[in-house]
Amino acid sequence: MINISPVGRNASNKERNEFEAYDKDAKVREKFVEVLKEKFGHLGLTFSIGGQISFDVFPTGWDKTYCLKHLENEAKKPNGIAYKNIHFFGDKTAKGGNDYEIYEDPRTIGHSVKGPEDTMAILKEVFGL
Repeated sequence: MINISPVGRNASNKERNEFEAYDKDAKVREKFVEVLKEKFGHLGLTFSIGGQISFDVFPTGWDKTYCLKHLENEAKKPNGIAYKNIHFFGDKTAKGGNDYEIYEDPRTIGHSVKGPEDTMAILKEVFGL
């Protein structure tokens, strides 16, 4: 996986916040990803916007759903655990976001959240905590 940050990996917190606000209107990452898809989409790569200032490039199939293969293999082992319900919490669950694939995967129960407070509220509701 390659992580690309148009503002730079060494951006200060102030610069990160300023870029995030600018990117919401200017769509820098979205436009960058669209050009890369046009030029390199035929190479079997996925381009996924995530976090505050960056996007990821990785081989198709190597998204967050990759971990589910390990759980399925674990379940096949003697005394392995087969999980009936797998909950996923993510903030970039829209198409093109780095949580989209696992959020939409039929093997998971996806929850779109804005932050830790949302996650806690859903956990309390779902699990009666």
